[in-house]
Amino acid sequence: MKDDIFVESCGNVFEDLGLDDAKEMQAKSKLANTVLKIIKHKKMTQTAAAKLLHTHQTQISRLNTGTGIKSLSFDILMKWLTILEYNITVSIEKNETSKYHIGQIQVAI
Repeated sequence: MKDDIFVESCGNVFEDLGLDDAKEMQAKSKLANTVLKIIKHKKMTQTAAAKLLHTHQTQISRLNTGTGIKSLSFDILMKWLTILEYNITVSIEKNETSKYHIGQIQVAI
């Protein structure tokens, strides 16, 4: 039997996979997961959620499987959260620690 090899995660699965937009994908993933949790908590069907969020049921289904996250904008995800009766606060601050002189996107829920 071959020994299993485990690699410790850095905390961002998208970064672990070597994706260039890892931080953005992690932030979108957190927002999308929150949308899905709210839909589940409200016991809504995908069809009812789609109607409320002014989208198609297939978009909710893709969101549920994780295949639709990349195609969604932050704007849409945040709009959906406000429709679902949640407030969003955006905080902007200068990134003084980046050695590449670029900022980053983070989501705290």
